[in-house]
Amino acid sequence: MELRHIRYFLAVAAERNISRAAERVGIGQPPLSLQIRDLEREVRARLFHRIPQGVELTAAGQAFYSLVQNIPDQVERAVHFAQRAQRGEVGALAVGYTGSSVLNPVFPAAIRSFRRAYPGVALTLQENQTAVLINGLLQSDLDVVFIRFAQTDTEGLRMRVLSEEPMLAALPARHPAAKSAKLNLADLRDEVFVMFSRDLNPSAFDAVIATCRKSGFEPTLGPSVPQFVSIVHLVAAEVGVSIVPAALQNLHIKGVVFRELQDVSLTSRLSLVWRRTDPSPFLKNFIACALA
Repeated sequence: MELRHIRYFLAVAAERNISRAAERVGIGQPPLSLQIRDLEREVRARLFHRIPQGVELTAAGQAFYSLVQNIPDQVERAVHFAQRAQRGEVGALAVGYTGSSVLNPVFPAAIRSFRRAYPGVALTLQENQTAVLINGLLQSDLDVVFIRFAQTDTEGLRMRVLSEEPMLAALPARHPAAKSAKLNLADLRDEVFVMFSRDLNPSAFDAVIATCRKSGFEPTLGPSVPQFVSIVHLVAAEVGVSIVPAALQNLHIKGVVFRELQDVSLTSRLSLVWRRTDPSPFLKNFIACALA
């Protein structure tokens, strides 16, 4: 049974006349009668019987009509929906991000732009550590992620840098160096550094350690925490000092100050990462919004 058979059947049922139905669907009367007979053979039931004014539905025809009357409209909607999905206008997209990503204006701008342009796409947002987000991409649990200090050589993934910002020293407000507008990283050689575990973000961890070594000292490491945001709170609690992206200033946490480092140049890159082989139109549209 083909869709045209359903359309022909519905036209005859609506017009109750073969000639008018044939004119309605744009074919001749004999071919239409032949199509109806083919349909009846396939259904194995008489769908119409003749009356002086034309034709009317049999009991079997009424039963058949009750279930197929909406099929053409459903097919048309399905075609339209499929075309929109192909253009990336409807569907779902899973977006991951680190806690500090949301503090960079690029992140909310990308989310806002995509939601306005593609309201038919359901966004799932998941916050987690960098290592977990990368694994989520590789396992296809996530479609795209916002992370910092991303490695560009991760097999199977592509990366695009969205923003760069300086790394600043985060100090307890009562720290002696907090009185200076700027300081050298070497001035913190005797301090305890609050950082995240290397397992969670090896790139960021290694960058800070390497910068300390270039300044002539091996940093003393204090507690390991999962996110930059947690680091700032511990600095405010006078647990130690740290080096964090400038966007962390936007938290306005009482008890911590941020200072530029004069003797080193360390930046934090906010990057967008996705699977290299992902053909999703939703992903393509999201990337375009993030890069706009």
